[in-house]
Order: sequence, then C-alpha cells, then structure tokens
Amino acid sequence: MAKQYTLISTALAALAIAGLIVLLNSSPASAQNDGLSLITDTPDEGYALAVSLARRGVSTTQPDREVLFSLRDEYSMDAAQLIASSQVIAIHFATIAQANDHWR
Repeated sequence: MAKQYTLISTALAALAIAGLIVLLNSSPASAQNDGLSLITDTPDEGYALAVSLARRGVSTTQPDREVLFSLRDEYSMDAAQLIASSQVIAIHFATIAQANDHWR
C-alpha cells in the first residue's frame, strides 16, 4: 500500500511541476487574468504559496471531500507519505524561488 501512495505522490509531483512550468511560460498578463502568479514579495509568502499549491493539487486530484478526509488517518501516520508531501512542497517552493530570482 505504501508503494502505491509513493507512486501516486511521485505522479502528483510530476503533474505539479508540469503545471508550474506552464504557468512560468505563460505571459504575466494571462497569469494575472487567471488570478495565478508565482511572484511573491518574500520567501515566507513563497513558502505559503508552495503549501497552498500542494494542497490545491491534492484537492484537485481527489475532489470528493469525504474520500479525501477518510484517507487522512492513513497517510498522516505514514512517514513515507509525509516525506512525499514535503517533497511536493519543496518542489513548488524551488520553482517559486526561481520565479522570484530567489528574492534578490
């Protein structure tokens, strides 16, 4: 079961990266029209955005709230799944940091 979740987490991370690449390649005007932007004022805001994107990805992938919440007990006690979640956030944060020229 843990292997299944690891594969799913890896697939979600890949989808997240693909989505962010599309977002980065879109023009700033179209990103603003969609309400999407990777640009933040601070690294803290960038990290909050990374967490938000990771959560969005999960709720987009599993739109049934009942199913989503029923799985929480299982993955919240699985170290591999928690690490995989952290990896997805880290990937988002790295992309956001790059988009913001690492806040320099």
